[in-house]
Amino acid sequence: MATEPTWGADTPDLDTSSAALGHDRPDVPAYRALAEDLRERVAGEVQFDEYAQVLYATDGSIYQARPAGVVTPRSVEDVQATMRVAADHEVPVIPRGAGSSLGGQTVGPGCVVLDFSKYMDEILDVRPDDRRAVVQPGVVQDHLDDRLAEDGLKFAPDPASSARATVVGGIGNNSTGAHSVRYGITDAYTEELTVVLADGSLIETREVVLDSPEYEEIVGKDDREAALYETTRELVAENEAEIDEKYPNLKRSVSGYNLHKVIYENDEGEEVINLSKLFVGAEGTLGTIVEAEVSLVTRPEETALALYTFDSLVDAMKAVPEALEFPVSAVELMDDEVFSLAAGSQEFAQYAEPIPDRATAALMLEWDSELVDDFEDAIADTNAHFVDEGDAFDVLEAYTPEDQADLWKLRKAAIPLLMSMQGDPKPYPFIEDATVPPEELAEYVGQFEDVLTDHDTSAAYFAHAGSGTLHIRPILSLKEEEGVEKMHSISEDVTDLVMEHHGAFSGEHGDGLARTEFNPKMYGEDLWSAFQELKSTFDPDWRMNPGKVVYVDGDTAAERGYPDSAADTDMRENLRYGPAYESIEPQTELDFDDEGGFSHLVELCNGCGTCRETDSGVMCPTYRASEEEIQATRGRANMLRAAISGELDDEEIHSDRFQEEVLGLCVGCKGCKSDCPTGVDLAKLKAEVKHEHHEEEGSGLRERIFRDIDR
Repeated sequence: MATEPTWGADTPDLDTSSAALGHDRPDVPAYRALAEDLRERVAGEVQFDEYAQVLYATDGSIYQARPAGVVTPRSVEDVQATMRVAADHEVPVIPRGAGSSLGGQTVGPGCVVLDFSKYMDEILDVRPDDRRAVVQPGVVQDHLDDRLAEDGLKFAPDPASSARATVVGGIGNNSTGAHSVRYGITDAYTEELTVVLADGSLIETREVVLDSPEYEEIVGKDDREAALYETTRELVAENEAEIDEKYPNLKRSVSGYNLHKVIYENDEGEEVINLSKLFVGAEGTLGTIVEAEVSLVTRPEETALALYTFDSLVDAMKAVPEALEFPVSAVELMDDEVFSLAAGSQEFAQYAEPIPDRATAALMLEWDSELVDDFEDAIADTNAHFVDEGDAFDVLEAYTPEDQADLWKLRKAAIPLLMSMQGDPKPYPFIEDATVPPEELAEYVGQFEDVLTDHDTSAAYFAHAGSGTLHIRPILSLKEEEGVEKMHSISEDVTDLVMEHHGAFSGEHGDGLARTEFNPKMYGEDLWSAFQELKSTFDPDWRMNPGKVVYVDGDTAAERGYPDSAADTDMRENLRYGPAYESIEPQTELDFDDEGGFSHLVELCNGCGTCRETDSGVMCPTYRASEEEIQATRGRANMLRAAISGELDDEEIHSDRFQEEVLGLCVGCKGCKSDCPTGVDLAKLKAEVKHEHHEEEGSGLRERIFRDIDR
């Protein structure tokens, strides 16, 4: 039971200055003129109050930075108007889909956030014969795939967050998923884009044959679009040797800009330039995508899975290149930490039950009916290789959709499950998707373990092993200076290690605030200069999501009038939980001992956004009805965390607005307790806060009526 005072005036004073909180706390009135100008010119919603700043200060990453405010556009014209007004006020802009990014891509101090998830979420066109679909930026990937299923098609990249992540958010990060072994990554399927540039102008990107009449017409104009084509072509030509040398030869490499993919030979053998490929993985730093045409693949009619269990992680890693010799469509890894956490989870225990207790690691292989004719024969071949002759000691075979779904649910829950660990030390994402050639995985893992030992910590492992991507999450407490410095030191050592293995710092989750700092190490001085020139051409004032993918030194930023966030990105800044973070632990009426305390239960929310899913489970009914971030479990948890950490004024939690907008519409269904992978029980938190509020302020007529409903 907690021992600190209750809410309100008796609570310990917290230092709520920007310096103490460890991040900027923008002054709402400072943005009043900006908000007024936006409301005059934007038909969508414009929110520039403190609640909006808190709700959009975080995403699925370890970072936090309050924006100036949020615009929820209804149209392309709204986006253009937002860009122009923001430019007039010299304020940065960040586009955002579901806000589930793990690298801090949608976090930035003092920016205007463009939230596309509410209104601009239409599937505009599906052309089955061409295998193409056209979507707005807020379309959730699973919603697109559900529509495509009737035509036997799908969008190939399949991130674990596909039930909430948007297609265009995936384009921004160059996302992929479990089937990259079979299909590759998002840049291979992004064909044409409509993009709003930093000055509000609109361009449409597609394949343009070099030196064709179309190309000459584009570059013959004295405008921004002409400069984009000319500069891009020049940079590719001038850096041809560096591009060949520095970009790793991997299925997955999503750090930096795609200079190696923007000019290529099309199916007719013509050399083309397609700026669409450049916007893929650019994380909104070059422009804002408002429409995307993507190519599709056929959907296999049937699949089968086999999960091989091993006594050691290294043995599992050694088996990866061998697995790739078979006609598999996916090769996934999980370790015993994932199994253990799943076994202790209310939602996922049933999926972990078949895993043998002695399993230290497991490889999951998938086959599909487009690659093999007989699943049982195919699995018999791998059983002979991995179990009869190899190091695997057992195999689980899954042929029915239901059995396969159980194994995939276990694999896809790995990220949020790991964040449910009790206590402040957590397996944090900051170097978790480094990628090396699959044949070097076993050696790489051994050396990674040495790095962890040197830093006196351990890690959890899960991965898209078939593509050489390991999601390795070192366990640290970022609430301590030592933990923050350890994170940075581990990143330095691991990026060195990745370079030795000819790998990429990010194979899936992008650069964001976590890895942009290290991009000069990977690409070298010449390509780093090319990235800076490219950014300056597309975004002359560096106001599109500054500080991601590329940055400049502080003196240059100041000299050219760039926002501070464009300069010298440091992964240790803008942390959600940094050494300056502190929170109250109120005395509670309910017992929170099993949850580690009231504050710990609030802080279990890692921003993954599972509560925004609308097609499965029961969480969260109020978000499904309203599509408002404040009505999602994540939004409510963020507001409660702001209240207990001094982000909001002491008495704000007792305000009518907090009680009604944050807590009032929570129906107490306990869907979050069962469906949230980290177990954020918002209904219990709400009950406690409501009780304290009634003790402090008294109860209203509505509460008394419901209390006495039996009378």
